Amino acid sequence: MTLRTLHRTSAILIAVFACVHIANHLAGLLGVVTHIAFMEAARLVYRNLAVELVLLLCVAFQVGSGLTLALRGWRQRRGFVPWLQALSGAYLSFFLLVHVSAILSGRLMLNLDTNFYFAAAGFHVPPYPFFFVPYYFLAVVALFTHLGCAAYWQVQDRPRLIRVLVVAVPAGVSMMLALLIVLLMAGKLQPVEVPAKYKATYGAFK
Repeated sequence: MTLRTLHRTSAILIAVFACVHIANHLAGLLGVVTHIAFMEAARLVYRNLAVELVLLLCVAFQVGSGLTLALRGWRQRRGFVPWLQALSGAYLSFFLLVHVSAILSGRLMLNLDTNFYFAAAGFHVPPYPFFFVPYYFLAVVALFTHLGCAAYWQVQDRPRLIRVLVVAVPAGVSMMLALLIVLLMAGKLQPVEVPAKYKATYGAFK
């Protein structure tokens, strides 16, 4: 199997988890209690030691293989979609490294339940929202855009409109989803009271 084929295979597993994760955030539109209940049910699967290990290995491989593929074809890349695919993939690599490291640090070093409040805390401690708003927004957009770009190469024999929509529709939908998630965690859709122990990780409390 080629590196690109392995990259696509691991991407499928990560994409499935990412979709569940995004659905978890959207469940929060019904309230934080609903978000946490959804999360605890999903954790029965992805917090299983074997499943979690596979996911972590896939993330590590995805980042390494993705950056390798992006750099390998950097000078030969031509056209909007190839560049969009490379740039969205590069951002996803950055996000996965930061996000997974933060989650593991929160669990293993800070002994925190990395739930909704762990993710939302950065939105409620100035000046960190300036980082976390684009950080989460671009992550959702990059994920769906990258998947759309991957699908683009599978419809090269279809009319131009179809090829454009394969990329444009996921990207457009992702912007709406990203906006909802950001507004939710920022407490703009409903009140969010982040416990002090989560805010304290940003030095908000002495």
